[in-house]
Amino acid sequence: MTTRTLAAPSPAETDDDARRRALLDQMLIIRRFEERCVELYSAGHIRGFMHLYIGEEAVAAGVTASLEPADAVVSTYREHGHALARGIDPAAVMAEMYGKVTGCSRGRGGSMHLFDAAARFYGGNAIVGGGLPLAIGLALADKVRARPAVTACFFGDGAVAEGEFHECLNLAALWRLPVLFCCENNLYAMGTAIGRAQASTDLVGRAASYGLTAAGVDGMDVLAVASAASAAADAVRTGRGPYFLELRTYRFRAHSMYDPDRYRDKAEIARWKERDPIDLLIARMREAGQLRDEDLAEAERTIAGRLDEAVAAAEAAPREPVEDLTRFVYSER
Repeated sequence: MTTRTLAAPSPAETDDDARRRALLDQMLIIRRFEERCVELYSAGHIRGFMHLYIGEEAVAAGVTASLEPADAVVSTYREHGHALARGIDPAAVMAEMYGKVTGCSRGRGGSMHLFDAAARFYGGNAIVGGGLPLAIGLALADKVRARPAVTACFFGDGAVAEGEFHECLNLAALWRLPVLFCCENNLYAMGTAIGRAQASTDLVGRAASYGLTAAGVDGMDVLAVASAASAAADAVRTGRGPYFLELRTYRFRAHSMYDPDRYRDKAEIARWKERDPIDLLIARMREAGQLRDEDLAEAERTIAGRLDEAVAAAEAAPREPVEDLTRFVYSER
């Protein structure tokens, strides 16, 4: 077994202006999309449960940058960022939030169940740890068919306490399946701090005990995430077995829109906000002369325009007709 902690990459490893700009744009659209969703939720346009990804954007942007179109992604109920970073049209995601038929899941999934088979994006999964067995199945299918694809499976630190976590890491190591396990450790499983639920908080060591290569990464540094994910995906893709990344991050908002967030100290949240992944990358790019104020303003205008169009399309889209309610419930031949 191999366990290590990955440091941030050196400037030589990340000296690509276009790459940094793409990562910044990706994080910005995730952040602005969710901020818009908060407004729409508060106005009653979006209903049901909604779990925000604000603060964790570096993980989605950094990991998905290492993936190829043939790769698969399995996510959690906090998956807006993963879906957008995977390339699913913001208009399709927004329509799904509205429960409209033009949504990526025809309005049947809502916030927690985004799905797009064409993008090989297999959820959106409301069950804690529920995506892990799906990832094992997808990876096994790819291996049996000799397809050089990676299955990236995102899950939170709370899922590490579930039986599926241990069963799936064991099978992945035993069968040498092409899975990239991405643990988004935001320190809280709903409202429970990791130290109150886990006897051992060494998640890297726990994964490594199954014989996987495992590494911890600063999940607030998108360049560190991208570098680590690229190395990990390459290892998985070239047959060196499954890989585990613990992405140490933090959600700035409560667990869900229904959560009063009384279990965290406000000073703790403020400290983490000082390491906002978007602000960190902007500062680094400005220091390197890679980003001008007008470039950032233009990016913000472009994103705002795309989101305005997505909201307008969602508002105008129809809901699924009543006569189609039983459609897709059973297999149709």
